[in-house]
Amino acid sequence: MADDKVMLGHGSGGSMMKRIIDEVFFEAYGSDELLRGDDAAVLPALRPDERVAYSTDSFVVTPHFFPGGDIGRLAVCGTVNDVATSGARPLYLSCAFILEEGFPMDDLRRICASMAECAKEAGVRMVTGDTKVVNRGHGDGIYINTSGIGAVPAGVDLGGAQIRPGDAVLVSGTLGDHGITIMSCREGLNFSADIESDAAPLNHLIADVLAAAPHTRCFRDPTRGGLASTLNELAAQSNTDITVDEQAVPVRDAVLGACEMLGYDVLQVANEGKMVCVVAPDEAEAALAAMQASPYGRDAAIIGTVAEADATRGPKVFLRTAFGSTRILDMLVGEQLPRIC
Repeated sequence: MADDKVMLGHGSGGSMMKRIIDEVFFEAYGSDELLRGDDAAVLPALRPDERVAYSTDSFVVTPHFFPGGDIGRLAVCGTVNDVATSGARPLYLSCAFILEEGFPMDDLRRICASMAECAKEAGVRMVTGDTKVVNRGHGDGIYINTSGIGAVPAGVDLGGAQIRPGDAVLVSGTLGDHGITIMSCREGLNFSADIESDAAPLNHLIADVLAAAPHTRCFRDPTRGGLASTLNELAAQSNTDITVDEQAVPVRDAVLGACEMLGYDVLQVANEGKMVCVVAPDEAEAALAAMQASPYGRDAAIIGTVAEADATRGPKVFLRTAFGSTRILDMLVGEQLPRIC
């Protein structure tokens, strides 16, 4: 390809658009379905005893590249994880790019290669997509939308409403890594210890937990709003109280120190490669062992319990602090870290 930057003609529908599709997108992750070049991917039917899980997400993070990942890896991980939280096997992804005129073609190739590598790790295929180019100064370089389809096996019915008093709450690893990485890159902050994004596809970890703990109630990825917002959503869905032990929550010392310096609550900072899991109490240890056996779950921990909510005040999330006191853990209000995904 002679062009070293994205031009408006790459979104025109003509020969330049064909070149960017053939030489960038097909080159990176051209599945058989994608290479057909049709307007819609025709995919094999799911088995009669399976249901379809479908999710979509858009990614606008700046900077586009950061320690531990890039916008392309986020786009694959985010949608794979959203589909997997339903208990589904993620199978297919679509990918739509909104490119700004002048965006470096080498950066686009690098992003596509990252997406292809992550999709291969997750075991999903890119089967359809779209490309648009906007005028210089109107697109911040690149935005990506991905949608995902997965197959939910018979008998699997996960969700926040399934949570019961007595259940155990687990998290698959250290919190706040992604949000603090993005902030440090964006603001040029240097910390004595290396901090990098936790972006990771967690569908295999989820499958292992379901095999070890078949009475798992739900999974939820604590992205924007962090653990605090996620637990409040789950408490509201199940009309329960959730109490978390602050000392049990895994957080890297460097991340905790950065949060203290910047004035952030680490429990409200975004994550992109962690999973909250609520399981039946007698399966908590089995679920924990399954998480810790995964490369992305080595720091997993049981962090809390579920109780019946007080009918007079409604569901709440509580944090048992290191000092032995208990306080309400609220959802994030407003925007703590803008554009983290």
